[in-house]
Amino acid sequence: MTGHVAIVGGGPGDPGLLTLRGFELLEQADVVLVDRLAPRALLDGLRPDVEVVDVGKEPHRHRRSQREIEELMIDRARRGLRVVRLKGGDPFVFGRGGEEALACAAAGVPYEVVPGVTSAISVPALAGIPVTHRGVAQETSIVSGHAHPDDPACTVDWDRLAAGTGTIVVLMGVTHLPAIAERLVLGGRGTNTPVAVIQDGTGPAARVVVATLGTVTPAAAEVQPPAVIVVGDVVALRQQLAAG
Repeated sequence: MTGHVAIVGGGPGDPGLLTLRGFELLEQADVVLVDRLAPRALLDGLRPDVEVVDVGKEPHRHRRSQREIEELMIDRARRGLRVVRLKGGDPFVFGRGGEEALACAAAGVPYEVVPGVTSAISVPALAGIPVTHRGVAQETSIVSGHAHPDDPACTVDWDRLAAGTGTIVVLMGVTHLPAIAERLVLGGRGTNTPVAVIQDGTGPAARVVVATLGTVTPAAAEVQPPAVIVVGDVVALRQQLAAG
């Protein structure tokens, strides 16, 4: 008997931002494979017999490899169990949800994807920063800062982003923030371009550092991941919107 896998986006951390479909699937789940940045408070509402497996990944420390996670997910589904793969944010925005969906498809395991509220948009919004705003920014680029801009493995076109005027949202970029800021300035963004670094979005350690491309490196020196970095003139709107 074959079960079912649901790849569920848990949102930016606040359990109240999970979708209704996500809640329904957690209520029905036999197994939950949970990521580090998924809203852990949701686990308190699970049935006592639900198997919960922590597969969260931290920088330089993975409890399980991606392949092990996929094998575990497929194994439980093949036993006839209802599996929820609970992830932070949206599973298809740097969440490796596509890889897990492909693994299910290749194994012949029924699955569904439940979109989540991505931190790339929601975390800035909760901090009073719209990633687009009429007359300020008509486009937004969401990029990974996981790789150093000079790393051959980096596929982000930082020069193109620097030459534009749209908002840049960087996820997983705290470690390489100094290099990213320098690269954007070298590419043409002014040193006075506003930057916000938002730590722990909806969590207990939430904080917002507002600076410019020229000052963000020392200003955000103590910021710890997870954090969302927003570059662009929309950051200036926080002074008005955060107070509301």
